[in-house]
Amino acid sequence: MADRAPPNLDQERRYWEQGDSVVVGIDEVGKGAWAGPLTIGAVVLPAAGRVNGIRDSKMLTAKVREELFGRIDNWARCWSVGHASARECDELGMSDAQRLATRRALDELPLAADRVLLDGNWNYVDWAPSASIVKGDQTCLSIAAASVMAKVVRDQIMSVASNDFPAYMFENNKGYPAPQHRMALAGYGPCVIHRKSWAFMDDMMWSNYERYDRTQIDQGSLFAA
Repeated sequence: MADRAPPNLDQERRYWEQGDSVVVGIDEVGKGAWAGPLTIGAVVLPAAGRVNGIRDSKMLTAKVREELFGRIDNWARCWSVGHASARECDELGMSDAQRLATRRALDELPLAADRVLLDGNWNYVDWAPSASIVKGDQTCLSIAAASVMAKVVRDQIMSVASNDFPAYMFENNKGYPAPQHRMALAGYGPCVIHRKSWAFMDDMMWSNYERYDRTQIDQGSLFAA
């Protein structure tokens, strides 16, 4: 069976032709993890030049992602990442944590976005001109590039975290519910970078651990910063 066509610049060109000079592709990683941050990548690509092999990060090996990371860094007009910590994911819930991390990523860019392109069918960027693209990480080149940058940065964060929390083997599972991660949770309970509002907390055998209740938090205080 033939490979799916690679991501291209058709969406970006559409908005460039409308006068949007700075078109930012956005994608997230870490949404399904039990530990660590939610990370948003933001990439602004030029109309000229090319980097072969860019795909949705989930379709690539770690080695290929790391090679592409440097090539995208050299090619892109600019790029950034933004994070929402595990605590912020607990206190805000994933929807608002995703908005917060996206704001941070866009604020880190040296160029102001004329148009933001998002993967999926949920357009949560209501503070800037934006468009959601179903399967955008498979079809839109800047979104695919953003997924690569976000994945590599988040994996590096989790590998560093494994030095502080070696029992959970974050260097291998990156905070996702792999078997060794589940075993460590059963034996040690959660650490400070676990998302304690997640459903896995309901299965903790430890009587002193309870699932995080975000209804007790003043959520507005986090957005005021």
